[in-house]
Amino acid sequence: MNPNKVLWEKGDFTRIAETMRESGTTLVAALGITKGMNVLDLGCGDGTTAIPEAKLGANVLGVDIAANLVAAGNNRAKKEGLTNCTFRQGDATDLHEYSDGSFDLVVSIFGAMFAPKPFEVASEMVRVTRPGGRIVMGNWIPGDPTMVAQILKISSAYTPPPPEVFISPMLWGIESNVTERFVKAGVAKENISFSKQTFTFNAAYPPSGLVDTFKNYYGPTMNAFDAAEKNGKSQALQQELEALLNSQNKSTVAGSTSIPATFLQVIVQC
Repeated sequence: MNPNKVLWEKGDFTRIAETMRESGTTLVAALGITKGMNVLDLGCGDGTTAIPEAKLGANVLGVDIAANLVAAGNNRAKKEGLTNCTFRQGDATDLHEYSDGSFDLVVSIFGAMFAPKPFEVASEMVRVTRPGGRIVMGNWIPGDPTMVAQILKISSAYTPPPPEVFISPMLWGIESNVTERFVKAGVAKENISFSKQTFTFNAAYPPSGLVDTFKNYYGPTMNAFDAAEKNGKSQALQQELEALLNSQNKSTVAGSTSIPATFLQVIVQC
């Protein structure tokens, strides 16, 4: 069994994605999507960016390794009446089902960064993008003080060390690594640009509730709590995460949560 597939099917990422809808729509609005554009949304989850892309008139294919998220995405598209948005199961390291130059735009927001074999991921994204097309990635940044990077950092302290062959997904948040991967895939260095952007997690419940959402539905955090429980440290992990989210909550409405998280936006001109 593919361990990456197991990880993302373990919980129910749709529960996290519900807090990400507003920022997903805002991000997509800035991508210059036009009617009839062919878009691949890679590591799409249940459509946080794929659904807004389709609403702008693009022909959208969402690809994700998790079968439960693909099913959830197709259900969302059906409910929205979007016949131009389809979700399929697939692996970002091997997109052999899709021909060279199939897409005008490839988007992967906090998706492909979690796939193993980053050089293969970059190569496949470049291959399926038409000459003159674009790739847009959103990647969490290692060591960043904002929420997601810190959740992953805290969680890793409670889990066993990964195998030696493991390549951290957070390395996609370092500009030099991203450049190296896309240059090896045939992209000129000057065609790769970077900017820091913000994604906000909004929930109509307090930060402690968002911790519980991550604890119960987000694969990496679920694994951290599983390991912490075995070592009698689950309460310490809970308290550390609650302190983090409480300190970063910007909501002015009592009992609700609004937490901004910084990410690296990568734009590749193919």
